Amino acid sequence: MSTVPEQPATPPHADATGAAPRTVRRFASVIRLRPEKEAEYRALHADAWPRVLATLKAARIGNYSIFLRDGLLFSYLEYDGDDYDADQALIAADPATRRWWELTDPCQQPLDSAAPGETWAPAEEVFHLD
Repeated sequence: MSTVPEQPATPPHADATGAAPRTVRRFASVIRLRPEKEAEYRALHADAWPRVLATLKAARIGNYSIFLRDGLLFSYLEYDGDDYDADQALIAADPATRRWWELTDPCQQPLDSAAPGETWAPAEEVFHLD
């Protein structure tokens, strides 16, 4: 399962409607991309499934990017919900997302430093500028 481990919260930000500020939490993580699977992984993400994207948005995930450099995938996303564990469970329970993971997970290889059972290894934030 490709969930992102929880990271510390960042300062609150007002939403576009001017509603009360919400706490936005930033998450970054890393995993290795299997070289023989790069073309397949790129093709999947070039045409990401609308249902998977809708599920991520419903789970309060935004500003989500995945970068590739020297065989490493670096993921960055922002979470502005109130219950990270519940929202991660919502993502994990979605049938389309589970099918997506069946296609993307074989393209990835956890880092040697990843904890047992961990796929995307969390990256520590060492600097931030708003």
